[in-house]
Amino acid sequence: MGWLSKFFKGSSNRISRAQYNDDEIEDLDHAIALSLAEQDQIKGKTVDPESQLEEDELLAKAIQESLNSEESQNGQTGQTAPRAVIPPSGLRICNGCKNAIGPGRFLSCMDSVWHPDCFKCDACNKPISDHEFSMHDDHPYHKSCYRDLYHPKCDVCKNFIPTNKNGLIEYRAHPFWMQKYCPSHEQDGTPRCCSCERMEPRDVKYITLDDGRRLCLECLNSAVMDNDECQPLYIDIQEFYEGLNMKVEQQVPLLLVERQALNEAMEGEKVEHHHLPETRGLCLSEEQIVRTILKRPFIGPGNKIIDMVTGPYRLVRRCEVTAILILFGLPRLLTGSILAHEMMHAWLRLKGFRSLSPEVEEGVCQVLAHLWLESENPSVLTADIPSTSSSATSSSATSAPATSSKKGPKSEFEKKLGEFFKHQIETDSSSAYGDGFRLGIKAVNKYGLRTTLDHIKLAGSFPY
Repeated sequence: MGWLSKFFKGSSNRISRAQYNDDEIEDLDHAIALSLAEQDQIKGKTVDPESQLEEDELLAKAIQESLNSEESQNGQTGQTAPRAVIPPSGLRICNGCKNAIGPGRFLSCMDSVWHPDCFKCDACNKPISDHEFSMHDDHPYHKSCYRDLYHPKCDVCKNFIPTNKNGLIEYRAHPFWMQKYCPSHEQDGTPRCCSCERMEPRDVKYITLDDGRRLCLECLNSAVMDNDECQPLYIDIQEFYEGLNMKVEQQVPLLLVERQALNEAMEGEKVEHHHLPETRGLCLSEEQIVRTILKRPFIGPGNKIIDMVTGPYRLVRRCEVTAILILFGLPRLLTGSILAHEMMHAWLRLKGFRSLSPEVEEGVCQVLAHLWLESENPSVLTADIPSTSSSATSSSATSAPATSSKKGPKSEFEKKLGEFFKHQIETDSSSAYGDGFRLGIKAVNKYGLRTTLDHIKLAGSFPY
């Protein structure tokens, strides 16, 4: 499953420059106007008010242009604020309160003039007194407020995601959960949950299983930890197969094991089977001695599993299948989908299907796993799930054994988790598991499961 790499250019973040105008300009305009009036009185001339106003406006405009020229010569940078437009009445109207701006300080920006207290941040509603501010959708913001609202934060370290060497905000995102995180967390040893694949946030401590895997607290809530807990789920899967008229007549032992025991059992098989890089289930055909988990462990200091009780189990060959092994500590829905997959391997062997290609055998097994997940989780959940492990408890792995069944209610997270496991099957990129599933589900949707299986037995391939 490929992770997404995204760049956040921040194109809507415009840095504008505000121009504050002091009452010194007003005083200068006023002094020049008085001087001209006095000269006219001395010379005995009659002053036309309208012509005088026009002259004052021209003079004020000239002074403003002179000041702008001086600013550009002083090397000021940034976006130059628009010059205040004085209406014909000679009064400046504040764009905020719509009242006249009298003598004193005023602000010229965004093609308007403002009282300093009327030019406010759209986020905090406090006046913007800085000479630079940010714009988003034609609304002004303090630069700090804009950063808090629109600059993405890492879901792992909770910091603002830094820019790369090109000045762009680059982050990674899980393709299903859309958990955003800094690219550096892929190399700094940040652990992932072995079930849902989400990274461990800095403010949360994942559970460390006895074989080194990490498990988030939400997945822990429905985790299946020992053989006894798995038996009700095993019965559910058997009933699911019976409902498809595919009953497995033989009693095949189901054992939960650690990763090391699973790998050792895989090496003990004489017939080599196709497996994913991370094996989580196995259908055995040989006689072996396997160490299985007898008692649900506790969670000790540092959120580590303690008091794991295991024991040997001798497998006896009475038919083509001696046992099904499943990795312990996985949520019920994931454990069930793995079990449904391995049960299909057992059904194929017991029914005499021989020499199938990995694409066909693994593909049809993935179809059964997907069908079971669909039966458990038929509706697509679209609601957002709270951040990782924010509400889960970590008191003890024995305090909340996995007892949910297909007839009982599921939490919103468990429903979302079921959608994730289906998504994993549907988007798998491997030729055997991914392409095989897509060919298999296409055939089943077109011809039905029974016709597809009959064709596989006769031709060794999916019908087209």
